[in-house]
Amino acid sequence: MRASLDAFAWMPVLHTPEEDLFFIRDILLPNQQVTVAENDGRIVGFVAVNGDWVEQLYLDPAWSGQGIGSRLLAQAIAGMSLVKLHCFQANTGARRFYERHGFRAEAFGDGSTNEEGLPDVLYVLRR
Repeated sequence: MRASLDAFAWMPVLHTPEEDLFFIRDILLPNQQVTVAENDGRIVGFVAVNGDWVEQLYLDPAWSGQGIGSRLLAQAIAGMSLVKLHCFQANTGARRFYERHGFRAEAFGDGSTNEEGLPDVLYVLRR
């Protein structure tokens, strides 16, 4: 997660590595359905789903462009008829990725509802 976030100059650093670990270990893993992609025992990406929401999808930038994110997303949302997620407006690569996978932008936010304070997009996939 940190490698992915650090790849964006526009992303504020809000948490220490210890806080990131706490979030993953004590909040994300116990409360969401998490699928992990690994290579040689090293995590290279993960997706977390909670109800109709894709809450997290991160890929180590060194592994992008190899279909890993697509496989993670497809596996995580298989069988879901409605899928929602938020994406930062500045994350143009992720926006293209979600749009290629059938998601449509339904609302644009000003950042007042996320801790980063960055404008975001609500994407929805209906099947």
